Amino acid sequence: MTDVCAVCGLPKDICACQTIEKETTQEIKIYSQKERFNKYVTIVEGLEPNELVAVTKDLKRKLACGGTCKNGKTVLQGDHRAKTKEFLVKIGYPEEIIKVI
Repeated sequence: MTDVCAVCGLPKDICACQTIEKETTQEIKIYSQKERFNKYVTIVEGLEPNELVAVTKDLKRKLACGGTCKNGKTVLQGDHRAKTKEFLVKIGYPEEIIKVI
């Protein structure tokens, strides 16, 4: 017997909940600012709360940098605005909802 998605009720192998969540996201903001010791950090706001930890982990691995997720934000060490946008588009977020400031 196959597993059934708790949200849509379809079998997990044809479930479209993850894709629908990415399409209904309001807006994702990516910006950079100076933090302690004049070091830059890249901040990503607006990711889905249930995907925040996984996306942060993938971004850190892809960009080869340190970082964390707290208060609904992803904080990456260094200025990685352009690469972060490319990665989010690659994993399925629509380019129209991603704003780089």
